[in-house]
Amino acid sequence: MRPPNPMNDPSVAYLRALFDDRLARLRDEDERSRGASAIEWAIITALLAAIAIAIGGIILEKVRDKANSINTG
Repeated sequence: MRPPNPMNDPSVAYLRALFDDRLARLRDEDERSRGASAIEWAIITALLAAIAIAIGGIILEKVRDKANSINTG
């Protein structure tokens, strides 16, 4: 008697269906453009965060300089 074929298992069939669906989405032009748009938004967000952190650092440095220059006597 031969062992059962693991490819006939229901969980394998389910995973293959999910994988096939995902591949179909990747091949779809609309889905690819949506992914590119998400990457563009992530890059824009990262740039804005870097600018905000840089401006915050400059402001913090100016405040510390002014605080140290105050005459405490």
